[in-house]
Amino acid sequence: MSTLSSLFDRGRDLDARGLVLLAGTLVAVELLALGAYFSVSSYSVLSPRYVLYPFVWLNVAVLAVLVADRPQVTGRRRLLASGVGVAYLLVLAWLDGTLGVGTGAGTVRVLWLPPGWGPALLYDGALRVALLPFKCVGYAVLAYLVYGLVADVASAGAGVVGGAVGFFSCVSCTLPVAAAVLSGLVGGSVGVVGATTGAWSYDLSTLAYVVSVGLLTWRPAWTGGRGRGR
Repeated sequence: MSTLSSLFDRGRDLDARGLVLLAGTLVAVELLALGAYFSVSSYSVLSPRYVLYPFVWLNVAVLAVLVADRPQVTGRRRLLASGVGVAYLLVLAWLDGTLGVGTGAGTVRVLWLPPGWGPALLYDGALRVALLPFKCVGYAVLAYLVYGLVADVASAGAGVVGGAVGFFSCVSCTLPVAAAVLSGLVGGSVGVVGATTGAWSYDLSTLAYVVSVGLLTWRPAWTGGRGRGR
């Protein structure tokens, strides 16, 4: 845990040039991973953008965690923020189909989908679980940023109730929820890339994700006009 914290602290010390270099390195590694995967895989790509969207989620998530300030909150406010963050994560996962009611079959499968989409873990028991790497990381980072938002609002004098009300009135918090509903209604979580997803569902959810992460990281409306990030 201390190692991870140290890594995030070093990330926050990066200047704009360092962040650009990091982003470029991530993209280069991801392109190499895609090249290696498709050189040995039989999967076909029907829509190239679907292969790239997971990396948009992952890269934005990494940069957001490195740039965002770590919330300084204790006591009841920390418990409130943690509770809201966990609940938010579960709501997103349920609405978009990552979690659901299972058939009780007790089956476990691993799908070796393209990088970012896979390896995907599928479990069907009392609870149905479809874990895609980019969604796991993306939703976890959104929950972390929401935790920071609630913690900051509660610490700024709004109190525990004010923190909760502030969250539910936050447009950048509700955008991913709406996108998760759309994704769950018009497209499955797993399938041949671009084949079973609803038209534009992942385009819209990716746009909502990027906008939401940007707003939750900067948060000018919650800090008197001051951005939280650099």
